[in-house]
Amino acid sequence: MKAQEIILNENRNVTLTAYIQEADGEFGFSKRPAMLVIPGGGYAMCSDQEADPAAMAYLKAGYQAFVLRYTCTPKGKWPLPLEDYEQAMARIEERADEWHLDKTKIAVVGFSAGGHLAACAATIAEHKPVAAVLVYPAILKDICDMCQPGMPYPHEYVTAKTCPCFMVAARDDRTVDISNTLRMELALAEKGVAFESHIYSYGGHGFSTGEDWINTNSVCPRLPRWVSDSIEWLGEVMGKLTRGGFTEPVRAGSMNGNFAPVLSVDCTLSHLRRQSEEAKAVLAPMFAAIEAVAEARQFSAEGLMAAIGNNTAREIMEMVQIPADSITELDKALHQMVNQAEG
Repeated sequence: MKAQEIILNENRNVTLTAYIQEADGEFGFSKRPAMLVIPGGGYAMCSDQEADPAAMAYLKAGYQAFVLRYTCTPKGKWPLPLEDYEQAMARIEERADEWHLDKTKIAVVGFSAGGHLAACAATIAEHKPVAAVLVYPAILKDICDMCQPGMPYPHEYVTAKTCPCFMVAARDDRTVDISNTLRMELALAEKGVAFESHIYSYGGHGFSTGEDWINTNSVCPRLPRWVSDSIEWLGEVMGKLTRGGFTEPVRAGSMNGNFAPVLSVDCTLSHLRRQSEEAKAVLAPMFAAIEAVAEARQFSAEGLMAAIGNNTAREIMEMVQIPADSITELDKALHQMVNQAEG
């Protein structure tokens, strides 16, 4: 592994630390995923406890890891931290080949104020990550204004194009109230964006990756599992790194795929029924299975399809026991077709 500190802005002490692992050779792949770590600190400092410990966790999982130490007061205020993020992401993308990473598989993890910056990356940044891990993130007006008045409140900017999010918090957080995470969850749900959330019974604020050598307060014994859970989730969202390269993502980027540019089995039935005849022909096995169920139970086929219209094609085909390999093949065929009615 090679470590390198890159100065992005000397006057504001903005740096990008790169931890780069080898690829090819003994490894069975040429590209790795990447994780950009954004530590917290109330926009007054960048916490070391939320920097390298997080980077090392994702390095162990095969990622190239980067730590962004962004502009903090009194060196500067918002939107400089977002500009620092944009510069860091641009640099990572520019050097993707040199650093053996797949620039379509760059995620971010942010803690507290860094979670606010990561949430802004997911919602309003030009260089959006493919996924965002938000750890006790500052989202709402009270805490954001306390850090720096005038910053955006990320939940207000969630759209169907927001990247999938994984959220972590403790119920008894007295610094960034749990309502911040809950409100972000609701905003994502309202826009149909995929997310996973882990709210632990206790752990307070600033627990980082949860190890005993980091924490100054008691934490739920299950809390350190959020790191491995986030890595598994990232594998579902953007494909898991294996000896043979990346697996196919398990789920589409949005909750039901309706907002993706191409079709998939993660679109809802009602959405797929509005698509081209070619798309409907691909899904003929599913429609035939639904009609068979309707006939067996003496239902109207049209009525049954209306009743299950909000279910995804994947869910329906699993319910009628279409083999997993067949579902995968149908999904690949749908990926060749443009989504004619996003949303």
